[in-house]
Amino acid sequence: MRIELAVPNMGLKPVFCFPDIMGRYYDFPEHAVVRPQGALLKFNLHLVTAGRGYAKVDGKTYVLRPGDAFLYFPGQPQVYGSSKDEPWEVYWVHFYGSQLAEHLTELGFAQFPLWTNRNYYRMKSAFDDLIDEGDKGGVIHPARMAMLTYGVLAEFTMHSQSLAASRGSDAVHQILGLLQAMQDEACKPFVLEEWANRVGMGTHYFCRMFRKATQRTPMDFITLCRLRFAKQLLLEGKDLPVGEIAIQCGYMSTSYFIKRFRMQEGMTPHEYRRQFI
Repeated sequence: MRIELAVPNMGLKPVFCFPDIMGRYYDFPEHAVVRPQGALLKFNLHLVTAGRGYAKVDGKTYVLRPGDAFLYFPGQPQVYGSSKDEPWEVYWVHFYGSQLAEHLTELGFAQFPLWTNRNYYRMKSAFDDLIDEGDKGGVIHPARMAMLTYGVLAEFTMHSQSLAASRGSDAVHQILGLLQAMQDEACKPFVLEEWANRVGMGTHYFCRMFRKATQRTPMDFITLCRLRFAKQLLLEGKDLPVGEIAIQCGYMSTSYFIKRFRMQEGMTPHEYRRQFI
C-alpha cells in the first residue's frame, strides 16, 4: 500500500520547514531506493513503525526496526529499502526550509543519517497529523502544514539518538518503559534503590542508563514531574497555601520547595501564581 501526497511550492516567505512530498508505505516489499549524490535536493526523513528494512551507509548495511529512523541532508547519496520477508511500515517526508541545515548540523544530525527514536509513537502521531492535513489538499492552510512538518521534525530531534551507538541497548528501553510510573509516583518519597530494583539493575548502572535514555539524572526527572504537578496545583488551587502544595508534591520543607521551583522556573511559586490572578 502506498500513500503519496505532494504539496506545491507555495511561494511563501522564508519558513523554518515546509513539506514537498510525504507518505506512508506498508505491505510494499518492493520498496527500494538508490539515489546518487545530488539526486534529491530536499531533506529526507523516514520513520519505521512496523516490520523491517535496511539502509546502507559507507558500504555497511544496517537493519532498521520499529522506532528506527533516518535523516538525509539535501544532496546526500541514499540507499535504503524494505525487507521482502517482513515488509516495513514507514512514514516519510521530503521537506525544505530556511536555515534548516545550520540548525540540524548544530544539533549533531549531520554526522550520521541513522537514528532510533525513544518515543516513536509520538513521532508516528505527528506524521499522521501531517499526512491527514496533506490529504485535505495541503494548500488551504499552508501555515498549518509548516507547523505540522515542524512537529514531526521536533519529535525526531528531541527523542532520537544515533543508531550506531544505541543498537542492542535493552537497558535504555527498560528505562523508557519505567518513565510513566516514575511520573505517576513522583510525589512519593524517592528511593533510588527501589526504582533500580524494578528493572533489575544496580543503582550505579541504573543512573548511567537513565542519563543515556533521558539526558537527565533520575532525581532531575522526578523534580521535573513534581514541579509540573506543583504548577498545576498553583493554577487550580489559588487559595491552597504554598506549604501544602510543597507537601503534596513530595517536599517536606517549604523553603526547599521554593528554592527548587525558583531554580527551574526563574520565579517563586507566589510569583508564578500571581501571573494568573
